Amino acid sequence: MSHGLARGLTNYGDRDFALYLRRSFARSMGYSDAALAKPIVGIADSGSGFNNCHRHFPELIAAVERGVLAAGGLPLRFPTISLGEVFLEPTSMLYRNLMSMDVEEMIRAQPMDAVVLVGGCDKTVPAQLMGAASANVPAIQLLAGPMMTGRHEGERLGACTDCRRFWAKYRAGAITKDQIDGIEGRLATTSGTCAVMGTASTMACLTETLGMALPGTAAIPAVHADRLRAAEASGETAVRLARTGLTPDRILTAAAFENALRVLLAVGGSTNAVIHLTAVAGRVGVTLSLEALNRLSDETPVLVDLKPSGQHYMEDLFAAGGVGAVLRELAPRLRLDCLTVTGETLGEWLAGPAGYVDRAVVRTADEPFQAVGGLVALFGTLAPGGAILKRSAAGARLFEHEGRAVVFQSLDDLAARIDDPALDVTPDDVLVLKNAGPIGAPGMPEAGYLPIPQKLSRAGVTDMLRISDARMSGTAYGSIVLHVTPESAAGGPLRLVTSGDRIRLSVKERRLDLLVEAAELERRAERVEAIAAPPRGYRRLYLDHVLQADAGCDFDFLRHPSRR
Repeated sequence: MSHGLARGLTNYGDRDFALYLRRSFARSMGYSDAALAKPIVGIADSGSGFNNCHRHFPELIAAVERGVLAAGGLPLRFPTISLGEVFLEPTSMLYRNLMSMDVEEMIRAQPMDAVVLVGGCDKTVPAQLMGAASANVPAIQLLAGPMMTGRHEGERLGACTDCRRFWAKYRAGAITKDQIDGIEGRLATTSGTCAVMGTASTMACLTETLGMALPGTAAIPAVHADRLRAAEASGETAVRLARTGLTPDRILTAAAFENALRVLLAVGGSTNAVIHLTAVAGRVGVTLSLEALNRLSDETPVLVDLKPSGQHYMEDLFAAGGVGAVLRELAPRLRLDCLTVTGETLGEWLAGPAGYVDRAVVRTADEPFQAVGGLVALFGTLAPGGAILKRSAAGARLFEHEGRAVVFQSLDDLAARIDDPALDVTPDDVLVLKNAGPIGAPGMPEAGYLPIPQKLSRAGVTDMLRISDARMSGTAYGSIVLHVTPESAAGGPLRLVTSGDRIRLSVKERRLDLLVEAAELERRAERVEAIAAPPRGYRRLYLDHVLQADAGCDFDFLRHPSRR
């Protein structure tokens, strides 16, 4: 197999000429023959002026380059799409698959012997892992790292669980406009990803667990000097990967994904991670099922006391022992023979010195933070393909609940009516949002965190059962059922729900049921109109090929041939 500049030659019908021309143009950038003879390590740079999480990337990538050079490689950075979570319309999830295609094709098309994937913001890491898995060139993920917390009037704050908590207080009239403005300037005060166990931090923990990032690097804060040392070490490791040829398909095995699911449950991680892990697994021909998630959830306790399930922040997890402390507690239940980018197995790494563990943050398996896993999958007449509840961040009083549906047909309908004083709603009702899934929105936005109607929030109501085919931020909390599959716009039963219907949730039975006679649902189905597809561009491609949440919302043609 060709290496270095000889990989993937431009096709002129003459390979020798193509290499001669490529070397000539490389010389125009000032490279010597000695430099061009080294293993080439591509550095996928997802930094952007529209991505606050990644604003420290110039310094981080310089450290990667230092590591590559020290190990005898030639670093060449290249740009990719960047997905800044709060800067994209209608949602960053719409563009995750596009970024994965960008990453895959640029790795495949450009001459590199290994690649360092530099990312952190929610959809960035999944997209990079999906692309790298499909390209199957030796790869290592370098994570952005979490933000540090801020302070406001003596209270510690971190994006974005605290964002939602204070916004709920503001909507309820409990704090003033001046107060919410002051809090706004203290929630996100450094570079890096959200300071809690949201989607970005969850995916960082899972990437380390999968073996695609260096051990001990997931929780290092973005602004900490150790993050730069991790970047340098990642560059060095990339050179070794280039020389050994250890490819992602040997790391991303079914056993590794089972380990990742266990850690997802143990850290009280984001619901979004179920979709992202499923998508990455689908790229290497591994199937993840919601039934397996439930099995693992029943036997895997929550060990980490972090917001939104607990009280601490990611910087506390770093100081408490990081992901390694969690893995050591789970070790008897993990597949320890899984390879990591270091070339060692997970078991070989965990056999090393354990270090200090703060048990206020990372509990023992014998005395866990919560007795069962943070997520549970639900099935039933309303969700034949499944739905997800983050029970670690929900109110247990609503785990067994039957209520009257209050239905919103779309995001626009929700915005128009949720705070209408005339809205017919009580605290025992079930708020239902339709047409917010992969096809219906489009892009499956983080709209599942339906706000409590203002007239109820001002009366002291802080939680209600809420159901949708949307997602919610990993930083959110509450009794919220998400990812209802099939979604409304794909013809799922959710599209047939009308206000006044009875809905029953049973976490104990893993059930979510619409209590309406089948004959009545058949009559309603005859009146439902199809959603028109947009006429052109990426959104047309997206709607033509996106799969449902239980298949990771990937494109059908991007999955491994065995999973299509």
